Amino acid sequence: MAEDPLAEARRALDRGEYGQVLRLLEPLQEERSPLTAAGAELRLLMATALMGQGRTDQAAACCRGLVRCRDAALRAQAKALLLVLEAPELRRPSNWSLTLPDLAGTTPLEGVGAGVSRRSRRRPEPPPPPPVGPTRAPVGFAVVVAVVLVLLAALLGGCMEVRTELRFEGPGRLQVSHQLRSDTGAGTPWQRRFVAALEGHAEGIPAPGPFRPSGGSGDQLVSTPVLPALEALGALAGSLEVAGRLSGVPLAAPEVVWEERNWLLGVRQHLLLELDLQALEAIPGLDLAVVLAPVRPAAVVRASPAAIAAAPSGDVDGRRRLLWPLMPGQVNVLELRCWRWSGLGLGAAAVGLALPLVLGLQAIRQRLGFGLPELPA
Repeated sequence: MAEDPLAEARRALDRGEYGQVLRLLEPLQEERSPLTAAGAELRLLMATALMGQGRTDQAAACCRGLVRCRDAALRAQAKALLLVLEAPELRRPSNWSLTLPDLAGTTPLEGVGAGVSRRSRRRPEPPPPPPVGPTRAPVGFAVVVAVVLVLLAALLGGCMEVRTELRFEGPGRLQVSHQLRSDTGAGTPWQRRFVAALEGHAEGIPAPGPFRPSGGSGDQLVSTPVLPALEALGALAGSLEVAGRLSGVPLAAPEVVWEERNWLLGVRQHLLLELDLQALEAIPGLDLAVVLAPVRPAAVVRASPAAIAAAPSGDVDGRRRLLWPLMPGQVNVLELRCWRWSGLGLGAAAVGLALPLVLGLQAIRQRLGFGLPELPA
């Protein structure tokens, strides 16, 4: 069996032979896509060798092509290495270094101490150099720097809260809205791109539905009008797909099952919502949740992995609101079964019940001799 060429490249990288690493791996670039694990590992080795030669721009370009790799671990290594390569260079203060004085104008020491013996004039032998191992890729240091930069970004950038609300407006009618809130008071770049995509202003991304924005830059609400249930759920699925696309995370398409049965006086509704967020890594300060209104806790059949609870903001317009937190890195499943009264059905039933009563009263009136009511002149 032929030996994997990456094994020889790793050995050359351990020996510090960066040119040999590039000569072994450059012919294999076209054969391995950067989206695969093998292609991503090959380009990470090339980026490390380029860093060893001081060609940081080419190493950064090599890492940028791996941000969409399907392997989460290799994608995280590429992002960490890219953060190190693109980090700004810090200037070292002058008091951190020791400056030696210029000895050109001083008197040479030749001839001084001529009476000293030869043994005392002989210079001591320099100490041997310290033992060093082979040059290795600074992957561990890159991971440490990446973790520090991510934490700083989370602390300086503030928290991002995304609330997706499903509002049931009677039988067969739904309204979808996304509330985006940032602690910094100003909209984040992702928030601005997401709102533009929902409005249909993003180039190359079709609008998932008739969304309209409202609110300021730091706290925005993007919502649809009241739509038929299937059309509103389609807009919800499309907006979630746009959110994953703008984040650079290949999220699976959400699975939505909607059933509604009309019983004249009302309808029996069944909703199954499955969101696969396994490709989304947990980010400090990111809070995702789905709000349901008006829905009673008894209507919840299943909610996993996080339990459903009453919304912190309480009821709005006398309608009960429930909050379902979403957990990144897991499959989130919600199932509802509820009953919605139909105003048209209740009105028809009331008319049907009132008609025999009116006819009975009219029959009693005729027996008493009053006759039929006269029409106005």
